[in-house]
Formats: sequence, C-alpha cells, structure tokens
Amino acid sequence: MKRNPEKILNSLTQHSSDLAYKFERLYRILFNEEMYYIAYQSIYAKQGNMTKGVDGKTIDGFSISHIERLIGMLKDETYQPNPSQRVYIPKKNGKMRPLGIPSFIDKLLQEVIKMILEAIYEGSFENFSHGFRPQRSPQTALWSIQKTFNSTKWFIEGDIKGFFDNIDHEVLIAILSERISDMRFLRLIRKFLNAGYVEDWVFHKSYSGTPQGGIISPILANIYLDKFDKYIKEYTEKFNKGKRRKENPIVKRFGQRKAKLVAKLKKSTDKTERKRLSMQIKEIVRERLNYPASDEMDATMKRLKYVRYADDFLIGVIGSKEDCIKIKKDIKQFMADKLKLELSDEKTLITNARKHAKFLGYDVFVRKSNDTHRDKNGHLTRSLDHKIVLYVTTEVMRKKLLEYDALKIIVKNGKEVWKPKGRTYMRCLDDLEIISQYNSEIMGFYNFYSIANNSPVIDSFYNIMEYSMYKTYAAKYSTSKKKIIAKYKKNGVFAIPYTNKRGYEFRREFYDKGFKRKELPNRYLDDRLPNTIAITGGRNGLIKRLQARVCENCGATDNLEMHHVRKLKDLKGKSDWDIKMISRKRKTLAVCSVCHHKIHAGKLD
Repeated sequence: MKRNPEKILNSLTQHSSDLAYKFERLYRILFNEEMYYIAYQSIYAKQGNMTKGVDGKTIDGFSISHIERLIGMLKDETYQPNPSQRVYIPKKNGKMRPLGIPSFIDKLLQEVIKMILEAIYEGSFENFSHGFRPQRSPQTALWSIQKTFNSTKWFIEGDIKGFFDNIDHEVLIAILSERISDMRFLRLIRKFLNAGYVEDWVFHKSYSGTPQGGIISPILANIYLDKFDKYIKEYTEKFNKGKRRKENPIVKRFGQRKAKLVAKLKKSTDKTERKRLSMQIKEIVRERLNYPASDEMDATMKRLKYVRYADDFLIGVIGSKEDCIKIKKDIKQFMADKLKLELSDEKTLITNARKHAKFLGYDVFVRKSNDTHRDKNGHLTRSLDHKIVLYVTTEVMRKKLLEYDALKIIVKNGKEVWKPKGRTYMRCLDDLEIISQYNSEIMGFYNFYSIANNSPVIDSFYNIMEYSMYKTYAAKYSTSKKKIIAKYKKNGVFAIPYTNKRGYEFRREFYDKGFKRKELPNRYLDDRLPNTIAITGGRNGLIKRLQARVCENCGATDNLEMHHVRKLKDLKGKSDWDIKMISRKRKTLAVCSVCHHKIHAGKLD
C-alpha cells in the first residue's frame, strides 16, 4: 500500500523549521507512483510540454508505463537525465536569452523532487524572500518594502552577476547536505546539475548553474541564496541600534514654546488674552509641522531592511553613506567567500532614498512632504512624509508599448510625441483574437503595476493601446479608424459581437474599468501561516482516466496513452475524437495505442 502523497509531504514539513533536523530516506519517496500522479496533474497543461526535448518526445503519448519504467530505473540507479535542448528567445533589450527545454519525463521527475524540496525547505526560508515561493510574487516583495522601509535614508540596489549560470555545484551540494542525509537523493540532484545541454547537435557539459529550464532550478536557487538571507538577518541584528531617533531640536524648541503658552492660557481669565494665546498655539502647531519630528542626523539610531526576489534584492538603510559602503563591501565579500558569486558593480548601486531606486520594474523612493491631515483624534499630522512610494514610470510604459509594436515616436521641437500604431502582424487574427490579445496585454500590465502609488497614469498606456487596436482593425478591413469606432462602439463601449458554439450571441468588450490602485491582503506577508501542504481533488483525474483502461474514443480495453494538444482552438472539430475534446473542454484524450497512432497519421475519423 503506497502512502498518500499529502501525508508524505506533510510529514516532511513538520521538521522544516528545525534547522538541526536531518532528512533521511528521501530517495525511496521517488518509488511512490502516487507522487508522479500529482506531479503530472501539476504540469500537464503547460504549453511547453508540447515542445520536443532532446529525446524528440513531448508529453503526447504519456502513459502509466512511463512512470513504471522511470521508477524501475530509479531503483537500480540507472536513470540518467537527458541534456536540455537549448533554444534562444528574444529579450526586451533586443538580445537573445538562452532557454533550456528538458525532456518531459525529466520534468515529471523534477516536479516530484521539487515537491520534496519545498516540503523540506519552505518552512525555514526567511520572510523577506519572495521569489518562486507559494503565495508570493513581485507584488508581495514590493508591498513588503512599502510597509517596512519607511524613513529609509539610503538604498542599496543589489544584483548578482549571472546568478543562475554561476551557482557553484559543490557549494550547492554542501548546502543540501547540511539538512539531507541521503546520498542517493543527492546523487540524483547532482545528475541534473551535470546534465548539460545540446545546441546545434553538440553536447555541452554544465560545470556550474542550475539545470537549464529545470523545474527544480527555482527551489535550488532559493536554497542557495537562503544562506545569504540568513547572513543578512544576522548582519541586521548586529547593525541595528537605538530604540528610536532623538527628537528634532527645532521641534523640541517649538514644544517648549507651546508648553509655556499653554501654561499661560490655563492661568488667564481674560477672553481677549485667551483668544490671542490660542491663536499663537495654533500657529506654533502649524509651523512645527514644517519640520520632521525626529532628528534625521541622529547617529545613535540605525536600521537595515532587506527584501529579495530571486537574484535581485533591495536594502534600505537608516544610517550614513559610509555605513552603506561598508555593507556593500561586506556583502560582496560574503558572496565571494561563501557562495562563490560576484556582485555586479555597475548594477549594485547606493542611492539616496529621496532619489529613485529601481526594483522589479518599479521606481522606489521616500517621499518628502509637508502635507498634513487630521488623525482620528483630530490632531494635525504629517503622515505622508518619509513614506515609501512605488512608481510606474513613463519609460516603463514606453518600453512595453515599443515591445508590443503599438507605438511610434516622433520628435517635435526637440520633444518626443507618442502616436498609436496599428500592429500589422495581427491582421491575420480573427476579430475576437485581436480584442482578446489587447485586453490580455492591458490587464497583464495593470496587474503587475496595480500597486503603484501612481497607478492611474497607466491610462496613458491604455490610450495608446486603445487607438492601436482601432488602427489594427482599420488596416485589416482597409477602412478608417473612425468607421471602425462607429461600427463597434455603442454607448461608449467598444465590443466585438460573436456567436458561440451553441448559437448564442455575445459581445466581447474592450477593457474600460480604469486603473485604480490595488492593495494586497496582509496575509501574504505573514510568516506565521501554518506550513502545511494540501493536495486538492485527491487522486489525479487524468491518471484515473488512464487507469480505467477504456479508450475514450473506441471503447477498447487496453493500456492507454494520453493524447495532448497545445491549444483547444487548434482543433478543427471535423473528427469525432476532436469534437469530443472540444465538447469536454479538454486538451487531453485517453486513447488506446491503435487510436493514438491513427490520430497522428490523420486516419481517425
């Protein structure tokens, strides 16, 4: 009787926060078929699984026998991961980014290893680590900065040079060995680290870095940099001093003057005199608000704040610039000595907090403001001063619009003027696909920058995208933008009519709900959440269909294979088998080997 995966993983999480605990007998978990069912459920729908690995295979044709063969090779340790197939994809700056495509069976095993590693390590990771972690994102990292970095005087913008390619294998295995006492499990991870990649039919061995395109790469990166997180945590405890800043001497003098006037007011009985004293007190209160309450030059008060997302990190310092120079030097030394990594000098910047630092696509700075408002007790307060501000900049919007090819820039009188541009490459798409893509791109941009303090400026991005869409439709139908708007815009709403498969008429509306700032619920920042794993839905429905041994096309009893398609819209609806997939809204069909062969041969009606 195989143990339930949920129970296995939760038994590991119980010891996650105990750094002294040694995990043993992990390798035998890889013999549990149920773990692969859960892994398959997690990754089967990703489009990348339809891209061939170096073995020439995709997820299509997957069957339970694949799991059985994999477990057999793991038991006698003959399993060897394939090298990744290296391809190149364009980066935003015009350069090409290398991408590794592992074989599907390697992805499946890596997903199981990832689940085990997350169960072991997630509960021991520090709360200021946000990259590639459950319920965390760039937004939670930025939100944490906004909540905890207030009154910062300096930023240190951290960037590790070529981090994912330069992770030292020996250092990584040594870090894993501190908590994992299972040589077979560690040997397997080393096999993935050494698997290398194939480019232009030439094999390249990997001597450093995490597996190319590997599912386990993010968790291994976090395990590696957790050493840095814990170093910063200890460094912070030593660096921080003082309970609070001393009172600003100027504000203190205002307070003394106010106290004298209040004393006079209490003694005075003359109405005119009392009115004059009250006016003076109010004036002093107003003048006092022009100055910070605490002494910003107080050297007895120091604080260090830190947030990391993957290999990017931001440090906020209440202290001197000399403190920042020393912190940067110490970090560089730790990286080199303990992790064999190099800080990027040109990107690791020390920035005055009143100026803009860059982090995860946002501009981050500390607001200087004398604006006041009354608190719940009716007292005037400078609540906006020294607060962290997150901005989405014009430059960010400009880059994204140029990336989408929705913008052309002309220069008038030495100034840039933005003009919307039709996207010629979209003319071949149908009307629904065009409006859907524009909506998706607008919402994707808004979702990422929705916590910016100035999120309403996204309206500038939206206006260019809106008129780019009109021009795209106009070019497709060789007509004018004005006629397109007149045809599809009713009561101020632009929408494309369409009929669904059941014959009902609908309208796909262009997004027009504005760009109000969003807030994240605080629970995403709480490090006291219970560290447990819940696998919803019980046993994998896909595996159940395979185990039923009844072909979903012809009804024959056989060992089944799973037929996969990249997208449902790729199906034409001309054959019984693809009609079944469309009607069930499934990208998979469990079929016998005969039917599967006929599907690929184009001989199955």
